Amino acid sequence: MATDAQETDAITGHVADGLAQLVRHAIPSARDIQFTGLTRSAGGLSRENWSFDATWNDDCGFHMHRLMLMRDASGTLLKTERRREFDVLRALEGSAVVAPAVFWMDPDGQFLGAPSLIMERVSGHCDYMVLNGARPLEERLELAHTFLRLLTDIQAIDWQARGLGSSLGVPAGSPSQIALGEWEAEYRRVQLEAHPELDYVLAWMRRTAPQAHEIVLVHGDFKPGNALIEGTRITAKLDWETAHLGDPLEDLGWITNPVRRREHQIPGHWERAHIVEAYTRLTGRVVDDTALTWWNVFSCWKLAVIQLTAVNEFVSGRYNRVFQTPSWLFRPMLQMMERAA
Repeated sequence: MATDAQETDAITGHVADGLAQLVRHAIPSARDIQFTGLTRSAGGLSRENWSFDATWNDDCGFHMHRLMLMRDASGTLLKTERRREFDVLRALEGSAVVAPAVFWMDPDGQFLGAPSLIMERVSGHCDYMVLNGARPLEERLELAHTFLRLLTDIQAIDWQARGLGSSLGVPAGSPSQIALGEWEAEYRRVQLEAHPELDYVLAWMRRTAPQAHEIVLVHGDFKPGNALIEGTRITAKLDWETAHLGDPLEDLGWITNPVRRREHQIPGHWERAHIVEAYTRLTGRVVDDTALTWWNVFSCWKLAVIQLTAVNEFVSGRYNRVFQTPSWLFRPMLQMMERAA
C-alpha cells in the first residue's frame, strides 16, 4: 500500500508532467524545461494553488519565471471558466490595476486533468482580516483607502478599448436583473430542499431591481482575502474568475454588506458612510442609497447560494467540508429590505 508521501510524490509528478506538456504545446520550440520547488500551498475553496519556478530554452533564448498554477479542485463552490479569467488578466496588463501577468491556460484540463491557469507568482501575503488585525489603526486605515482606490481603478478600466466586451459580454439589459437571473439559475441548480425565505427575498429583488447608470468592470469577489499585501501596499489583486461587466454599485454593495463588515470595515472609522463618501470623492458618482441597499441584499443572497453550493457538493461526495444551510443570512436580508421600504 502506498504511503501518504508516495501518493504526494505521485500527484506532484503528474502535475509536473502536465505542466511540461502545456509549455510544449504553448511554445513548440521549448526545450530543457525544468520545474523546481513545485509545491501545493493552501488555496481557496474552489481551486488548488501550486507554486514553482520554471526555466526553459526556446528560439527566443533562456527564460526563468516564478509561477503559480491555479487548478480547479475536485469539489468546487463556484463553476467558473479559466478562459474568462485569463482574458481579464491579459486585458489588465499595463493598466493601473495591480494583477498578476498570465502565461498559459488549460481551459478544459487537457494537460493538467482539470481546468487550470498559470500566472506570475507575486510577492506578498494574504490576510483576510487585515483591516481588523493587530496593525496600528493608522496602517489599517491607509490599507482601507488603498483597497477602495483599487476598486475604483478597476471600475475606471476602459473595458471597451481593452476588448473585454467581446470576452465577457456586454449586458443586454439591466445588470441587476442579469446578475439576479444568473444567480437564480445557480440557486435552482444546487437547491436540495425548499427555502421559502430565499424565494421571498428573490421576489423582492425582482420587483425592486435598480437600473445602472454606467457599465464598468466588476471584480465580483472584492475583499482583502483576494489580494496580496506588503506593508501598506497591495502587490496584486487575485481571483478574477467571477469578473464581469455590470453596475458600479455591485462591488461597492459587496464591501458595504453588513454581514462582511469585519473584512471590509473598521468600527467607528471606516464604515458604510465613510466608504460611500470616499467612493464619491474618488469617482464623482452620486451613490443612491436605496440602490446600494439592493446590492447589499443581493450580496447576502449570492452568499447564501454559494453556501448552498457547498452543501450540494458535500452531499454529492465531491467536497469534504460540512456546510450548513445559510439561515444566518435571512435576518440581515429581511432587516435591510424593511429599511429600504
